[in-house]
Amino acid sequence: MRRVPWLSPLLCGVVLVAGAYAGLAGLGETRWVPFAAGLVGLVLVDRVRWVPWLGLALQAGLVVLVAFSDGSGMARVLFLLLPFGAYFAFGRAVAVGVGVGCAAFMVVAFQVTAPGWTRSVEHVSDLLMFGIGVVLSLAMAELSAAAERNRVARDVHDGVGHHLTAVAVLLEKAVAFRGHDAAVADRAVEDARESARRALGDVRASVRALSGPFRLGDALRQLVGGLDVTVECSGDESRYAAPTLLALYRAAQEGVTNALRHGGGARVEVTVHCGASRAELTVVDDGPGFGRREGFGLRGLRERVAEVGGSVDVDGSGGTRLTVVVPR
Repeated sequence: MRRVPWLSPLLCGVVLVAGAYAGLAGLGETRWVPFAAGLVGLVLVDRVRWVPWLGLALQAGLVVLVAFSDGSGMARVLFLLLPFGAYFAFGRAVAVGVGVGCAAFMVVAFQVTAPGWTRSVEHVSDLLMFGIGVVLSLAMAELSAAAERNRVARDVHDGVGHHLTAVAVLLEKAVAFRGHDAAVADRAVEDARESARRALGDVRASVRALSGPFRLGDALRQLVGGLDVTVECSGDESRYAAPTLLALYRAAQEGVTNALRHGGGARVEVTVHCGASRAELTVVDDGPGFGRREGFGLRGLRERVAEVGGSVDVDGSGGTRLTVVVPR
């Protein structure tokens, strides 16, 4: 699972401003060299893939360094990075243990640096607020992990699910033509083999998170290769960001998969137009129509399109028409 990339820079930025203000205004003693070096180190450590225990140990050491170099006391908020990072590296149980350990460390630090701190409203409130912060950071980690699991599930369903449906359709075609036209049957088997390769490529693309440039027109033509599906693209897709184009591609996958699996019709058409103000994609088949109940695929598609500000409409009267509109 992926961490939230902006959390560490945000907290480090807040601590930098607070520590700099305290040092310059004479409100506290900020040791500039270890303070700045520790903050830079925290941001860099969060960007590198470490062995989990080593990464957590480095992060903990840098947080302690910044905390004892900060004149404002704001650096205590950086301890929240430890249970948050531990959640993604080791799971919930370890993250809770790390959070309790951080709270215990703060109690010991207060006892050493401020004897009688239990009678100080400021120190007690700091400890209580830290406890609330640990709870909120773990809740944020849970939500982030749930969103990541949902994204992976959608990618598997939209990508691999489409290709497996295509493989099944092509193998059925090969069986049907085996005794009548061997050439057609052999071609269907070859197309099924190619769809299986594309399924593997789709998995690798999801793992790489589409590190290369994405071309909607090319991807759609590859999507329907070997299938009785027509594709028509118009407009300028370069006007649109990659997440928008990927959402349109996944919509086409879902529409074509449903048409092949449930449509029962002989004709499937995919049309996409990337206009100046909006992009519109339609998938039409001449099958028996679409029932009222929507499965996981369409629900996931609505969520994916909503993330890029678009809308999804399904018309099941006289065949099925899937329409996706996304503003530029």
